[in-house]
Amino acid sequence: MTRKINGEQLRADIDSGRTGDKVDFPDPAAAPLPTDAEAGGQGTVFSSERRPEQHKRSAPVGVWIYAGVVLAIGLAAMVLTWLALQSR
Repeated sequence: MTRKINGEQLRADIDSGRTGDKVDFPDPAAAPLPTDAEAGGQGTVFSSERRPEQHKRSAPVGVWIYAGVVLAIGLAAMVLTWLALQSR
């Protein structure tokens, strides 16, 4: 059975990264999630939006690959510059 949560709990789960939708950072939205329903006179109850564990983000492997490529390019530029200065 899925648990029922209110809009503020859902917003907190999304902002903290517990739903797997985004990283842990607050969302600067102007209005809370259940605002429209409450204005209409009926509070909203959301079902849990948590994703299964297999869909959550894994470690940021791409960041390490990117850093390695940037480091390799920088190292190659330094070696080429050093070789160019040595041949003078």
